[in-house]
Amino acid sequence: EVQLVESGGGLVQAGGSLRLSCAASGFAFNDHAVGWFRQAPGKEREGVSCIATSDGSTYYVDSVKGRFTISRDNTRNMMFLQMNSLNPEDTAVYYCAAVRTLGVVGAREVCRYYPIDYYGKGTLVTVSL
Repeated sequence: EVQLVESGGGLVQAGGSLRLSCAASGFAFNDHAVGWFRQAPGKEREGVSCIATSDGSTYYVDSVKGRFTISRDNTRNMMFLQMNSLNPEDTAVYYCAAVRTLGVVGAREVCRYYPIDYYGKGTLVTVSL
């Protein structure tokens, strides 16, 4: 059974930090591109940050560049999202995701266009003023 289980969400004041973790199981984690997506109330889900399988390159949506850092640990089948300088606009449910891409697919394509194979159930991040 494929599982992606997020943890680390919660309530934080503006300017604070959180570190999201995602534990993967049930599929060949090393062979999959991974990423973090979020959905704020009343908005569509968006790709926040992704790591491509082909070259390990990363992508960040403009609104989080310089504040968020994505990483993965293939030895533990885990991925992480370090979030610093949080602001209320970052409030959303955050989902980790994985997809086995075909051919050379960049991190931007994974986050913005590529159909995702697996999503976790999400973890809520709330940033207060």
